[in-house]
Amino acid sequence: MIELLSPAGGRERLEFAVKYGADAVYMAGPDYSLRAFADNFGFEELAQAVAFVHSKGKKAYITVNIYAHNVDIDGIAHYLKRIEAAGADAVLVADLGVLAVSKKVCPELAVHISTQANVTNYAAAQVMRDMGASRIVLARELSLEEIARIHSTVPDIELEAFVHGAACISYSGRCLLSNYLTGRGANQGKCVQACRWKYEIREVGRSEWLPVAEDERGTYILNSKDLCMIQHLKELADAGVSSFKIEGRMKTAYYAAAVTAAYRRAIDLMLEGKPCGQELVRELEKAANREFTTGFYFGRPEDGQRYSSSKCRQSYEFVAVVRGSDGGFLTLEQRNKFCLGDCLEVLSPNPERSGRIIKVEKIINQWGQEVPSAPNPQETVRIPSPEPLEAMDILRRPCSD
Repeated sequence: MIELLSPAGGRERLEFAVKYGADAVYMAGPDYSLRAFADNFGFEELAQAVAFVHSKGKKAYITVNIYAHNVDIDGIAHYLKRIEAAGADAVLVADLGVLAVSKKVCPELAVHISTQANVTNYAAAQVMRDMGASRIVLARELSLEEIARIHSTVPDIELEAFVHGAACISYSGRCLLSNYLTGRGANQGKCVQACRWKYEIREVGRSEWLPVAEDERGTYILNSKDLCMIQHLKELADAGVSSFKIEGRMKTAYYAAAVTAAYRRAIDLMLEGKPCGQELVRELEKAANREFTTGFYFGRPEDGQRYSSSKCRQSYEFVAVVRGSDGGFLTLEQRNKFCLGDCLEVLSPNPERSGRIIKVEKIINQWGQEVPSAPNPQETVRIPSPEPLEAMDILRRPCSD
């Protein structure tokens, strides 16, 4: 059974991930997560979110994947009990102490080992299994050959691997750079992503700054391209990976929808014995990305993982989300300005609707007035449509240069 696992950095992103094809989502409660600045869930919200996910026949995994200090361990047992009470299907941990506490106080709660734990060999996998873990999220430094060796040696533990999204230049996220430069600990969920910064060097005793590389734009020597394995899912499955994970709890709802939809389609094609074409790669380029790489899955990348800018790029922008459809009109919640005459492309969990083009021939605002544009974020408007769409379908358009 292949699982598509998508990020849920907040309630809206969770709903889009589930709607657009995720089999499971991962999210965080109020504490102990490596995404401390995401739109995380309070305990009441968490229970509601888990109930929603279960109502759709999906699973919910909760991250408790910081590297804990003594003060953290003091409260972790109570925290884990509350996660179990919320109905979580599993908890993700990196710290062996947290793993031990979890198995002691919540023995029936499944434990997944976070990629932060840096499991890179079968001996470590065996130890995690023996301590009670049911799944390992593999370190991103592994090749397909190494993954296959782990799976053949320890076949009774599930393997999860990242297939898409931002990669950390440090060893599976174990980074001290953020803490050193800013006092914000990456291993406590407060990373400033210092690896994305532009760096220069200066010789002691001299005033001028020198670029690290001979490039008038400077260089981003620590900045990684984004992982993208959409055309190689079968190789991952053949190596023993059963859960394909998308990175991005800090990304937008549009990102969650677009990337999940593309990988859902790719997995379905794989299960039908069909290849994934270049069109799905182009679909991923319509969401935020920093160029693509296959990371270390096929060995050390010859062209490296670094590139010359820290800025994300995307070829399409999120214009509106459909809230209803009746009488030849769509009711939309606007996200970016659009105007009369714009041609908007549909993104839908239904592949038959995705790619359709709707030309905006009339815009009616919430007071029933015809207007030339929809400029206000989250404004409710109506536009005519030759065909009905479903709630949570997305309208987008090419980004302007």
